[in-house]
Amino acid sequence: DVERSRGLGDVYKRQILTPIIALISGLSMALAPAPLNFWPLAWVSLAPLWVLIVELTTKLENQNYSQYSNKNIWNFPIKLLEKLSFKFPIKLSVNFLILPVLWGIGYHGLALSWIFGIYTTNWMGIYWLASLAITCIFWIAISIWGSIFVTIWAIGIALFSQLISKIPKIPSLTSQLNTSLQRILIGTTLWCSLEFIWSNTPLWWSSLSYTQSPSNLVILHLGQISGPATVTAAIVTINGLIAEAWLNLKHISKYNQNNIKNNSRVKIIFLILPIISFIVFHILGFLLYTRPLNEISANALKIGIIQGNIPAKLKVKNNSVRTSLEIYANGYRTLADRGVDAVLTPETALPIIWSDNPSIYNNFYQAILEKNIVAWLGAFGTKNQNYTNSLFTITGDGKKFSQYEKVNLVPFGEYIPFAEILQGIINKIIPWNAGLVPGKINQIFTTPFGSAIVGICYDSAFAEHFRRQAATGGEFIITASNNSYYTAAMPPQHHALDLMRAIETDKWAVRVSNTGYSGFIDPHGKTIWISQLNTYQLHADTIYRRPTKTLYVLWGDRLTPVLFLSGIFIWWQMQKKLKNL
Repeated sequence: DVERSRGLGDVYKRQILTPIIALISGLSMALAPAPLNFWPLAWVSLAPLWVLIVELTTKLENQNYSQYSNKNIWNFPIKLLEKLSFKFPIKLSVNFLILPVLWGIGYHGLALSWIFGIYTTNWMGIYWLASLAITCIFWIAISIWGSIFVTIWAIGIALFSQLISKIPKIPSLTSQLNTSLQRILIGTTLWCSLEFIWSNTPLWWSSLSYTQSPSNLVILHLGQISGPATVTAAIVTINGLIAEAWLNLKHISKYNQNNIKNNSRVKIIFLILPIISFIVFHILGFLLYTRPLNEISANALKIGIIQGNIPAKLKVKNNSVRTSLEIYANGYRTLADRGVDAVLTPETALPIIWSDNPSIYNNFYQAILEKNIVAWLGAFGTKNQNYTNSLFTITGDGKKFSQYEKVNLVPFGEYIPFAEILQGIINKIIPWNAGLVPGKINQIFTTPFGSAIVGICYDSAFAEHFRRQAATGGEFIITASNNSYYTAAMPPQHHALDLMRAIETDKWAVRVSNTGYSGFIDPHGKTIWISQLNTYQLHADTIYRRPTKTLYVLWGDRLTPVLFLSGIFIWWQMQKKLKNL
C-alpha cells in the first residue's frame, strides 16, 4: 500500500507538473521575438520540452503504469487516442501528447496574440461580442495549427529515442556522446523539415529564427548561408545539446554513469558542448556581419516614404478616398521638394482601383504630373474581373511603368480558403468581402532604377519569396504594409521579418506602413531610421542598389535537404543494427 501510494503520488506529480513546465517553456520562447526581444531565451526554451519528451518515452518503455491508468487525471478527453495508440510503435498517452500541445500553444498563442487587435472589427458591422468571438476562433486555430507541428516533432523524437534504446551499447563516453548527437541531428532535422513544410502553407509566421530579430544581428547573418533554416537549426541544436547534457547528468540515459569511467570528464564535456557550439555559431555569423558593404555612389537612391497614419476604421468612411488622396498628394509634394528619386506609399494607401487612365480629379495623379517624381503607389488592381492588392510604379509623366500583385494573401482576411465549400458559412458571420486574388510567384518588378524586390504585408513572412526575386536580379527591397488592424505588438514583428529578408539577400530595404513602423534597413540588418507608431511621418533617406548574391540567394535552402538525408541515413543505420541483433 505504501509503495502504491508513493507510485500514485509520482504519477499525479508527473501529470500535473510536467504539463506546467511544458507550457511555461513555450511561453518563455514567445518572449524571445519582438516586441519584447528577450532573444537569449530562444536558446534554452525548447530544452525543457526535449527533456520531458525523452524522459517520458523512457519511462513508458521501461516501467508499467497500467496499474494507475484508472487514476490518470487527463484520461477523459483522450480515450479515443489511447485506443488508437496501440497502432503506434510507441506508447502514446495523453501525458505525452499534452506536452508538445501546451508548448506550442504557449509559444504560438502568446507570440501571435496581436491578432486580438482585429476584434475591433465591430466598425465593419459586427457587434463587438461577435467580433471578439471570431477573433478568439482565429487565435485558437492558429495556436493549434502551430501545436500540430510541435507534436509531430515530439513524436519523431520519441520514436527515435525508443529505437536507440533497443540497441545494446557499451557503456562509454563515446557511446553516450554518439547517442546524444544522433538524437540532436534527428531533432534538428525534424524541426527544420517541419518548418519548411509549414512555410509552404497559407498560415506561416513564427519560425524559431525570427526570435533573434532584430536584436541578434550576428546570428541572423547565418541566414545568408541557407536562409532562416540555418538560424533555426542553430537554435534547435543548442537546445538539444543543453537537453542532452541534462539527461546524461541526471542519469536518464539507459547506461548509468556509475558504469562509466572518468565521470568528471563526462560531465565537463556535456556541459561545455552547448557553450562551445553557441560561440562557434556566433563567430561564423560575426565574420559575415563584419564584411564591409563597399557601396558605390552611382548606385545610390534617395527614397522618400509617407506614413499616412489613416487607421483602417477611417478607410471605410464615405470620404476616405478624398482624405487619402489629399494626405498622400501633399506628402508626395513635400518629399519631391526634398529631392528624392522616388516616393513609397503603404499598402492600399489609396483605397481605389488604379487604372491606366486615372481621373484628372485624382489629386495624387495631379501631384505626380506636377513634380515628375517616380511613385510606388499602394492601391487595388484588376485581374480577370477580380481585384488584386498591388503596388504600382508610376513614372513622372503619370504612366504606369510596372505593377506588383501581392502573392501571399491573408486567409479569411483577403481571401476565403476552399471558397466553394466555406463561402456560404463565412458570409453568414463575416460581412466584408474577402475576395482578392493572388499574384504570380514569378513576378519581376522593374523600375526606372532597375529591378526591385517587393513584398506587400504578409509577403514578409516568406523568405523564399524574397530570395526568388533577388535571384532574378532584384537589387533593393521595398515593402508596403498596413498593420493598423492589429495591436501594437504586431508592427515590431513585421519590421523584424523585413530585417531578416534584408540580411538574407544582402540588400538595402525600405519599408513603409500605414501606421508604423516604417524604416530604412541596411544589408547588415542595422535599422538606419524607424518611425513611431500611430503618427503621420515623412522621411527621406539614401539606399544603394546591390547586385550581390548570397549563398542563400544562389542556392536556396540547401541545409534542410542535407539534414533530411542525414537523418534518414542515421535512422536507417539504427534500423539495420536492430535487425542484426
